[in-house]
Amino acid sequence: MERTDRVVQAGATSGRSVPRRLLTGAVGLGMLLMALVVVAASVGPLDISLVHSLSALLEAVGLADSSASDTEQVVIERIRLPRIVLAMSVGAALGTAGATMQALFRNPLADPGIIGVSSGGALGAVIAISIGAQAASSLLLPAFAFGGALGATALVYGIASSGGRVSMATLILAGVAISALFGAVVSAIITFTTNSELQRAIIFWLAGGFDSTGWDDVRLALPPIGAGILVVLVYSRDLNLLSLGDDEASSLGVRTTLTRVTLMVGATLATGAAVAFSGTIAFVGLVVPHVLRLILGPDNRVLLPLSAIGGAVFMLAADTIARTVASPAELRVGIITAFVGAPFFILLLIKNRARAESL
Repeated sequence: MERTDRVVQAGATSGRSVPRRLLTGAVGLGMLLMALVVVAASVGPLDISLVHSLSALLEAVGLADSSASDTEQVVIERIRLPRIVLAMSVGAALGTAGATMQALFRNPLADPGIIGVSSGGALGAVIAISIGAQAASSLLLPAFAFGGALGATALVYGIASSGGRVSMATLILAGVAISALFGAVVSAIITFTTNSELQRAIIFWLAGGFDSTGWDDVRLALPPIGAGILVVLVYSRDLNLLSLGDDEASSLGVRTTLTRVTLMVGATLATGAAVAFSGTIAFVGLVVPHVLRLILGPDNRVLLPLSAIGGAVFMLAADTIARTVASPAELRVGIITAFVGAPFFILLLIKNRARAESL
């Protein structure tokens, strides 16, 4: 992240325009999200009119009586709505975690997987699938993935803090190394798994998606995702001050080491839970915060909550496209986000390189 951005970000801690920008952004993104929810509830193998979808959704939350048929009401409440809620939750987690990592590492190219969270979750899930754990209980797969995500982060942090002080550069390098190692282990497991059905299940999970989502998944995913996002939001002002450097932030009352650790724990908790229930979905945490930063500025008191809403919008839109664009077949959500995120990432790299060469 550029020095000018950091200065603006730090200076924004006393700006009076924060509530107005936050309210404007929240209203705009919130209206877009609500519109997407109605559309997502309408489309699918059973087409439901927008009016019936809206009335069914309002009845589901106890605000109005539904004009939808009994079949339409059941399809929305039991099949589509859990998927919509989980997609929004995962998008919010990845968007917020991405904004946090970009601010912590002062790098617009950072994303939630930079410290090994995604690779750890992938390894845990692949192990669970390869040994048939999900056949014993549907909860074992997300449990393995969540444990792998947290374990990978703990390992990376342990390496970075081995000298008694956490080095952010070492943290990134350790994350890259652990991610590469875990990726190799995943490839080895796929190679040595002789059951073609298990191989297909592994590859299917790694592409990311929300098929077969039920309310049980939502109830299990929401608490850790919500807790992680809440922790990050509480520390948004301190994250602004960290952009000034450790000495300046300390003089302003920020406990820098504790704040960094807390922010990473919050981002890891949210990302780990998201990966556990959706698989590995790339680029959400990269694209959403960067776009919002360009529009609204770098103040994390505005950027973090709006990244949550923006992530929900992006993920729900991607999921809706994934399950309708090739209907009756369904694409994996990770494929859609990659088609959007990869070109954006390349343009970002070119832009940053051009800027660096001009300095």
